[in-house]
Amino acid sequence: MRKAVVILLAKQFFKKTFSNKGLLILLFIFLSVLTYVTVISWVAFEKKHQVVEHHQDESRKSWDNNPDKHPHRMAHFGSFVFRAQHPLSIFDSGIESYTGNAIFLEAHKQHTANFSEASLSTGLVRFGDLNITMLLQLILPLIIFFLGYASITSEKENGTLKIMHIQGAKVKEILLGKSLGLFLVSALFFIPAFISLWSIVFLEEKDAINSSVAIRCLLITTSYVLFYIILSFITVIVSGKSQNSNKALLSLLSVWLLFFIITPKMAQVVGNLMYANLSKIEFKAAIEDEISKQGDSHNPNDPYFNDLRDSILKANNVTNVKDLPINYSGFVMSKGEEQSAKIYNKQHNKLINTYRKQNSITEGLVLLNPYLAIKNLSMSFSGTDFDTYVNFLSQTEDYRYKQSQYMNDLQMKFISNKATSSEGKINVVDKSYWKSAPKFNYKYISIHKTIKNQLLAICTLIIWFLLSFLFINKFSNRFKII
Repeated sequence: MRKAVVILLAKQFFKKTFSNKGLLILLFIFLSVLTYVTVISWVAFEKKHQVVEHHQDESRKSWDNNPDKHPHRMAHFGSFVFRAQHPLSIFDSGIESYTGNAIFLEAHKQHTANFSEASLSTGLVRFGDLNITMLLQLILPLIIFFLGYASITSEKENGTLKIMHIQGAKVKEILLGKSLGLFLVSALFFIPAFISLWSIVFLEEKDAINSSVAIRCLLITTSYVLFYIILSFITVIVSGKSQNSNKALLSLLSVWLLFFIITPKMAQVVGNLMYANLSKIEFKAAIEDEISKQGDSHNPNDPYFNDLRDSILKANNVTNVKDLPINYSGFVMSKGEEQSAKIYNKQHNKLINTYRKQNSITEGLVLLNPYLAIKNLSMSFSGTDFDTYVNFLSQTEDYRYKQSQYMNDLQMKFISNKATSSEGKINVVDKSYWKSAPKFNYKYISIHKTIKNQLLAICTLIIWFLLSFLFINKFSNRFKII
């Protein structure tokens, strides 16, 4: 294979494509829409970021400014935590519109995330929102198919393909040259999107060069470039195998509908039908039912906690809880919190595993569909995928549990066993201990773990690239040149 011939054919395709004024109009429209959605996404991110920081600060101030109070009353006073969006959500919003961003934390109760954008919007949100990735994942592939569907068939119809072959150009050189030319044309569409992507790094990150966001941007850029190379190969291969331009266009439109519209939607529907998940009410009912079977720490006559009381009295050689060296109520609350947390985590893990089984249908089709691969990679590296959201819920519950147990420890240590109520100004703890409670500090999933989670999607893009390149090199002799 001669590189000079491939490059010459790529230049020829590039110039020929740009001789059509319609392409310039299409490029102008695409870049105008891209600029619009980028600005809108950036403004929306900055606004949400400021709102989250404001409310998180206000929630913490409200917690810190509480007066001297009984620890258990403070535990039920609770606090809010808010999910900070990843800077790259400007590029790919993923499932951000459908997941809640605020959770109320209190003792003995695990609340769900609320205030998702979808819950506050009309039903039109079901159709998806216009963003950068919609242009790159759905619109640009369609443009590539339209630009390249006649790349080979037009040469057949004009008789120039046979002339090029007689003059010494091999079929695989022609196919690779056309693919390279089509990729270069498509680069005019996606390079501005990557410029906006990389601008996020330098404008949002102080140490841009060493930032993990920069590494994520590099992975996103590499993935999309590989994706568009694959699409260019597929377009030229279909054009080469088709008898005429009309059949090539119909074939590519069928590929687009099947890969980009039908398969993803059908996979979601099948997943929901095969693995039905509990509703919000059913989920809470399952937790309450199991807690009632295990024991209620707020019920002084509960059999489980009666046995617990007898065992601790025996261990301390006393006959009355008032003679214990710690506050018995705080001890019971601590054990009750431990028990309810285990039950919640068990039920929550079941629910998450159900969602993972639903998603497994889509993930199982990744090898057959490069669109699903790039979609998963884009969301994961942008910190807007399902795993990132589950990670937030996990960190939130861990923080809630530690905060509740901190209050229980204060009660055991400072509240008298003779106290009969949490009311009044006698059985209280100094307010300085509220400020001593650690702040919620959310950490995103590491890049290493993200790559591990999306290893199948990464391998899919590499396999599709190698197979399409191999197909052109090994089976190009089977292409008809007339």
